[in-house]
Amino acid sequence: MSDLSHLDDQGRARMVDVSEKPATARMAVARGRLCCSAETLALVADGRAPKGAVVQTAELAGIMAAKRTAELIPLCHPLALTKVAVRIAPDDGGFAVEAEVRTSGPTGVEMEALTAVSVACLTLFDMLKAVDRTMVIEGIAVAEKSGGRSGSWQA
Repeated sequence: MSDLSHLDDQGRARMVDVSEKPATARMAVARGRLCCSAETLALVADGRAPKGAVVQTAELAGIMAAKRTAELIPLCHPLALTKVAVRIAPDDGGFAVEAEVRTSGPTGVEMEALTAVSVACLTLFDMLKAVDRTMVIEGIAVAEKSGGRSGSWQA
């Protein structure tokens, strides 16, 4: 028997049965960053990016991605999300990206928060790649979570 919850007795992938788990309020925050040149930051700050509203588009893409996580990650449960907030802010050398996701259910929302940050970063990259080929996406990780059997946790 495997200690990994996503494997059955024969080592085959399976979706974990959460039908007996109680529904609790659950929350996860994930963070990541897109590193770019000072010129690229200035272009976005001045509203001169060739593809338009870069930050707003990436925030919306992150929200949409969180809602579709179960379609992208094979063993994730489809969840009724009660909140998805994606915030992107310029910082020294790039953009800080943060997603907060909430639900009330039998399983956590860490994957949804990570997916939101990942897709928001990818959208920033896509919208700015014509002006900056040096960009790097880095540091995508869960920063905090609460709810469920394991309770609260912060990085």
